[in-house]
Amino acid sequence: MIDPEPYQIRMSQAQAQLEAAKARLDLATRQLVRAQTLKSTDAGSTENVEQRVAEKLSAQAAVDGAQAQVHDARFDLEHTRIAAPLSGRIGNHQVSVGNLVAGSRGATSPTTLLTTIVSLDPIYLDFDMSEADYNTYLSGHEGNGAPQTVGISLANSTEFTSEGRLDFIDNALDRSSGTIHARAVVANPTLQLTPGGFARVRLSVAKAAAVLLVPDAAVLPDQSSHFVLTVAQDGTVAPKQVEIGDLRGGLRVIRSGLAPTDRVVVDSIPLAHPGAKVAAHETPIRYVEDNITGVQRVAENRP
Repeated sequence: MIDPEPYQIRMSQAQAQLEAAKARLDLATRQLVRAQTLKSTDAGSTENVEQRVAEKLSAQAAVDGAQAQVHDARFDLEHTRIAAPLSGRIGNHQVSVGNLVAGSRGATSPTTLLTTIVSLDPIYLDFDMSEADYNTYLSGHEGNGAPQTVGISLANSTEFTSEGRLDFIDNALDRSSGTIHARAVVANPTLQLTPGGFARVRLSVAKAAAVLLVPDAAVLPDQSSHFVLTVAQDGTVAPKQVEIGDLRGGLRVIRSGLAPTDRVVVDSIPLAHPGAKVAAHETPIRYVEDNITGVQRVAENRP
């Protein structure tokens, strides 16, 4: 709390000036009425009436100025008691009782920092999206007003154990970095997230769609294209050209070229050359990032 006595004195002075201005306005109003009455009986002049009108307008302006001074003094007086604008955790106080503090409404002069307060629950998570991801996000969520969920992984974890809600995307790209700023609101009831900390963010930039995934080692390069080895019903190995996508948890997204029923060679690939006969069996594979287990057909060389 700031000592209110100097501001209370200024408030009293402003109120006294307002009362004096009101008294002058009242006198000017009565004098104008008398001048108008005299003029109507030809006992007064037009010049006298005009002078009284000007005096009344001047007195009214003085009242308006005095009222503004009262409002200004009241504003300062009401802000001698400082309340936190938000709930959270307060840091170390920068001033003690008896210290002189300074402030400026228009930030035209240095101000005194009293302390710092941070919001803890909920907490904001700021991050940046690349221009390519942002354009994909716009295409995938066009016309969808539903709030977007953001997965969060803390710095000491590899799993996305927390969730937030995307609530803000900036209105312009940063030309220097080619990114756009975004923000998520995260519930933090356990106070596990600390302001100023770092975390990994996972945001869906497109609508969910079913895709085929194969181990990345099963995708073979062929100059400018890629192919995988498949096993026919009679056990014959045959290559299939595929269009690949991103890498997800150690598995490669196959955009086209494969059907869900195809059996793909993922083990002993150097021995499973096209045209060879193999015996196929199933083995589990793991989507490492989300700890999701699936089943993928693989091939084993026949002795």
